[in-house]
Amino acid sequence: MSNSFSPLNLAKQIQANAGEHGLPPIHQWSPEFCGDIDMSIGRDGQWYYMGSPIGRASLVRMFSTILLKEGEKYFLVTPVEKVGIQVEDTPFIITQLVEEQSDTLVFLTNVGDKVVLDKEHPLRVEVSESGEPQPYLLVRDNLEGRLHRNLFYQLVEQAVEQEIDGINHLGIYSSGQFWSLGEMPEV
Repeated sequence: MSNSFSPLNLAKQIQANAGEHGLPPIHQWSPEFCGDIDMSIGRDGQWYYMGSPIGRASLVRMFSTILLKEGEKYFLVTPVEKVGIQVEDTPFIITQLVEEQSDTLVFLTNVGDKVVLDKEHPLRVEVSESGEPQPYLLVRDNLEGRLHRNLFYQLVEQAVEQEIDGINHLGIYSSGQFWSLGEMPEV
């Protein structure tokens, strides 16, 4: 565990190294691993430090820009340190559909990222053990966001049927591609 971790110092490093679109060039940095810190992201997208919610949206946004996933582990990365954090499900929640133009859907995350549903940012839907759909959208690199339940049902309302490999699916179109929201139940 890193004893020198300070959210304020980390925020200053992030601001000093922000690149294009406010995203620091984290893949150009290779700091030493400094241990895990008591920071986590809950299933609902809430960020916590030492068990307390981080209430400042601007601070959460800054932390989200230096988030890195390697294998199944998540890290906050700066030019000088790399610390491990816990993520309950995904680091982002996709909260709304913000644009529908020329066959392209653009979504917004809980930290303000806009994400186009396309080949670089695919949608996938898993089914939980209880049979509930769990839709995920790739936000950047290998960091995903889970679509909020209300947003998923909004998409289902405007979905169309299409047959894939002999099975009828309900889905949406974006960026010239059909994205399945799930198989149609047989009647």
